[in-house]
Amino acid sequence: MAGALAQVANAAETTAFELAKEGNRYVSDEAKDKIVQIRSDKSVNSMVPIIWYVVYFDQDAKFRATEVKFGAGKKLEVTRPMRMFERVNRDYKPLETKDLKIDSDKALEIATKDPLLDKLTLKASQMWLDRGDEGPTWRVRLWAAKLKNPNAQADIGQIFISAEDGKVLRRDLKISRVD
Repeated sequence: MAGALAQVANAAETTAFELAKEGNRYVSDEAKDKIVQIRSDKSVNSMVPIIWYVVYFDQDAKFRATEVKFGAGKKLEVTRPMRMFERVNRDYKPLETKDLKIDSDKALEIATKDPLLDKLTLKASQMWLDRGDEGPTWRVRLWAAKLKNPNAQADIGQIFISAEDGKVLRRDLKISRVD
């Protein structure tokens, strides 16, 4: 656990909000700062993800979204993904950027400090920033080393954190999966 916290504390990786600002360079003027979602791939050999996707509300796109993919802080690809489900549910509307105060590095730090995880060796994470029932919410999925085979990883669940104030909203952890 201490190693994972040190990785989070010393992470020089670009945060999700920094990537969202960088992504403004690759979208239309109308889409700038209109963040619908930020998500990562599962991290590799670190607790901090390096592949991120920032989705912007884009009125001119067929499915109202432009997505910028980043790898290690650099733009990899710009696409206009098909997001029919979100369009039907109105989840394509932009998040209020004034409400986004907890960045990805802080959300990961909050999640990894959860008391239930104290005795586990955390290995990987995956993160999403979406519109939640309680406002903008970070969903942090965690993997930990298995007890019998520390090289293997177990998906131990998710922690939901308010992007407004950093409060843990709920936990869906199954730490017994490390057995």
